[in-house]
Amino acid sequence: MVREIVHRIATTPFEGQRPGTSGLRKKTRVFMQPHYLENFVQSIFNCLREDDGADLRKEILIIGGDGRYFNRQAIQTIVRMCAANGVGKILVGRGGILSTPAMSAAIRRRGAIGGILLSASHNPGGIDGDFGVKFNARNGGPAPQKLTDRIYGHTQVLKDYLMLGSPDLELDRIGSIRLAGSEVEVIDPLADYTAVMESLFDFDILRALFRSGFHMVFDGMHGVTGPYARHILEGCLGAPEGTVIRGVPLEDFGGHHPDPNLAHAAELIERMDGPDAPELGAACDGDGDRNLILGRGFFVTPGDSVAVIARHAPECIPGYRGGLSGVARSMPTSTALDRVARRMGIPCHETPTGWKFFGNLMDAGKCTICGEESFGTGSDHVREKDGLWAVLSWLSILAVIKKPVSDVVKDLWLEDGRSYFQRHDYEGLDVTAAGNMIESIREGLPSLEGTEIAGSTVTMADDFSYVDPVDGSVSRRQGIRIILSDGSRIVFRLSGTGTEGATLRLYFERLRFDWDAGSDSVLQPLIDAAQNLLQLRSRVGRDRPTVIT
Repeated sequence: MVREIVHRIATTPFEGQRPGTSGLRKKTRVFMQPHYLENFVQSIFNCLREDDGADLRKEILIIGGDGRYFNRQAIQTIVRMCAANGVGKILVGRGGILSTPAMSAAIRRRGAIGGILLSASHNPGGIDGDFGVKFNARNGGPAPQKLTDRIYGHTQVLKDYLMLGSPDLELDRIGSIRLAGSEVEVIDPLADYTAVMESLFDFDILRALFRSGFHMVFDGMHGVTGPYARHILEGCLGAPEGTVIRGVPLEDFGGHHPDPNLAHAAELIERMDGPDAPELGAACDGDGDRNLILGRGFFVTPGDSVAVIARHAPECIPGYRGGLSGVARSMPTSTALDRVARRMGIPCHETPTGWKFFGNLMDAGKCTICGEESFGTGSDHVREKDGLWAVLSWLSILAVIKKPVSDVVKDLWLEDGRSYFQRHDYEGLDVTAAGNMIESIREGLPSLEGTEIAGSTVTMADDFSYVDPVDGSVSRRQGIRIILSDGSRIVFRLSGTGTEGATLRLYFERLRFDWDAGSDSVLQPLIDAAQNLLQLRSRVGRDRPTVIT
């Protein structure tokens, strides 16, 4: 029996941090509390209907997630709420699965009003891990901050929410049913994304590459990308069975941290070490938007990766044969992309961290390919970073250039110099102490200019601000930059993608044309200078980072 139930909520505000464009992330047990998820989801519907005037009866809404613990239960709740709120058509990924880039692709291809995505990205999963929910807007990208602020406003005053009393939806079988006045359809989560990849890449050339004996290994990290990689790499392109490892999504990601970096992809790195290793190694994170690229015994930094893709895309990838309208990078990301853009004669935009800034540029036709240092790379085919797209881009480049990964990157260095780059993360810091530390640096910025750091003069010290060239919005306090006379950079930034404490991120970059030295020896003077400037031990009790990437 299907009936509408109005659930009353006691007059208490929504207990959660103000969501950003990355959505709302908390511990899984927090989301499992009565009314917690329901409050946020109902606020999305109220915002669309009351603030934006949407007639939900005429709209399509898509639901999916990365398969982490509580994903399936949350989807059942959201489907019942969608139907109770009168959404005309509800599309759900089979098994509750949709990667973040696949959600964006499906929204754009199907003309949906948006999608509710259940993920905490690269954060650990499980009942004692993390969970998240976010709304992707009609363009397929993360909801803009103005929209998430309005959703949050609704959570503060919500008194009740709507839900149907109905049996659970069969999530593992493709098909459709009627639920009250809504059509609910379980869709193949691979179909829309695969169609977009086929429109961009020459699958025949990639099939020929694998037939020639080319080998790679792809680590799905037991996240959502495993089924996509198996379908496209092994199914469509003919890569040998076993190319994809850890390809089955698990609720706790196999007990591992599904973050594709040098700290958490140890098995893949071991496989790529030695003369008999595969030609290419790659990994994606829990929800499929981040990527790691490796050659034999060779790590490709995210800044170099996006620079290589932009440099070769017009000649190697059919979807970009018409050229690039521009490129973009987040401010902390290395400046390798800037030099490639100058060589290609196209604009390079420097934005704050956050994919929404790239999305604005793409919607306005100002940017084709973009990337950020946190292992995110993408293009205007969707409005999210896209890990598997980056892997297919590298395969296409290798198929045409016919050089090893290391030589492709070294050719970039020969043309434009090498950006030695590292990111140091100090995780789980006391929020107040970390905030006070950054504030003290911010206050002292004017006195830094003209001083000497690591053997070079400080030519600029500021707190990065950005005026969006599309909508004119201003984003302030986006990260402290210290730029030296030799082109070196030190960047300080507090980040909030975790659920416990504050994370301080320090970024170090030094441009060199004599690039045979190791990163540690080149960057150590900058690292020492930053630690002394911040007084890390006395202020936050740390003298070593948690993770170096």
